[in-house]
Amino acid sequence: MAPRPGGASPRLRGLAAAVLIAAAGLPAVTTTAAAAASCPSITVPGAERQVVACLDDLTTKGTLVSGHTDQADWSGLNAPGAVNPSGVPGVQIDGYFPDTSTGDTNHGWNHDSQFVIRLPEKWNGGLVVAGSPGNRETYANDFTISDWALAKGYAYAATDKGNSGTTFYTDGTRPGDAVAEWNRRVSELAAAAKSVVRQRYGRAPKRTVAAGQSNGGYLVRWQLENRPDLFDGGVDWEGVLWTATGPNLLTFLPPALRAYPKGDAAGMAAAGFAPETSFLWPFHYQYYWDLTQRIYREEFDPSFDGDAQAGTPFCASGTPACDTDYDYASRPKAVRQAVARVSLTGKIKRPLITVHGTLDTLLPIGQDSDVYAKMIADRHRSPLFRYYRIEGGNHVDGLYPSYPDKLRPLLPCFRSAFTALEAWIGTGTPPPSSTTVPRPASGDLDNTCSLGAAP
Repeated sequence: MAPRPGGASPRLRGLAAAVLIAAAGLPAVTTTAAAAASCPSITVPGAERQVVACLDDLTTKGTLVSGHTDQADWSGLNAPGAVNPSGVPGVQIDGYFPDTSTGDTNHGWNHDSQFVIRLPEKWNGGLVVAGSPGNRETYANDFTISDWALAKGYAYAATDKGNSGTTFYTDGTRPGDAVAEWNRRVSELAAAAKSVVRQRYGRAPKRTVAAGQSNGGYLVRWQLENRPDLFDGGVDWEGVLWTATGPNLLTFLPPALRAYPKGDAAGMAAAGFAPETSFLWPFHYQYYWDLTQRIYREEFDPSFDGDAQAGTPFCASGTPACDTDYDYASRPKAVRQAVARVSLTGKIKRPLITVHGTLDTLLPIGQDSDVYAKMIADRHRSPLFRYYRIEGGNHVDGLYPSYPDKLRPLLPCFRSAFTALEAWIGTGTPPPSSTTVPRPASGDLDNTCSLGAAP
């Protein structure tokens, strides 16, 4: 996406490019004959291709050297000061399930439905399963989730969700197919990873946790609503909310695209963007709102712009078939039916913890997790739910160094939530009550986050 005049700095423009889509490839994974000979024999059920490697370090510190990750996949998602563990030996399996789309370029495979499974030598009996945030590829959670989970002893599995890149909407035959595939691919991987764990360690995992950020957080929510047979609980880091009647991305992004260029603060507030987030509006207008609106509108409502694909970038209001003027409520019933295929209900069936930043300027908290929390309450599922509204949290931690006096990283809050979930599903110890977590005036915000005292 070409930079537009004004707005974000060149460094932030680079961050935006990394956040939106990671498309860099890697050479095919190779394993020496000696290493291959020492690796256990493992078969990933249903995989069309798999490559097994025994590694001295499964964390990003080691895999960056060995070629078993792609930093472009996870660049920009963490604050530079985040400290990660390292030195976790074990087995890594890279591969893919049968698929016809080719957006994931990792390893030069040009094949979607890629996965990675990591099996530490010292296993704690658990498994963490993640889907990628945004439109990123397989390794998008390597720094934020995989490193930390592996160091705690968890086996780890992640997928690119079955289609990747900003043209993901070309996958499938009818509106909503691409997003529906995301859910199916996470379920597919979870089932396969459980089998792999049993092969490697001789027993099934005693607990399986779904974890993810943004689109990955949506996947956590969906899995706990629809596939409780596969998971014991989940941690949702600012998941995307899809509901057929709204709110959803297509209901609050067009009003923002109309209001922001006119300096219409009241219009921005009506769209759900709180005034205290205004310092982030230029960056998000330039790099997030327009692109996100167009590609997801194309996924669910391709007829809006005729034969064009994903409309016209930054078209002025009044331009024919302009996404700035998109009105979800007035679109044909078929559009809401397409969204309904992937919508959330709030009927979770396993313990869920959600963390969401109050300054999220892509998914405004009042249009997303606040609404999902109410949906859960309306379904009488609140005993299975904890919700932490993080003051100063934004959608991506990579923005923190640019506004250290206003923002705070969410990664340490996600990790605190994960620790709380471990005790909840492991020993029955309830997490702290749902609350708004204040932003500390000082301290190591890159690495610490207290969710409050246990009840």
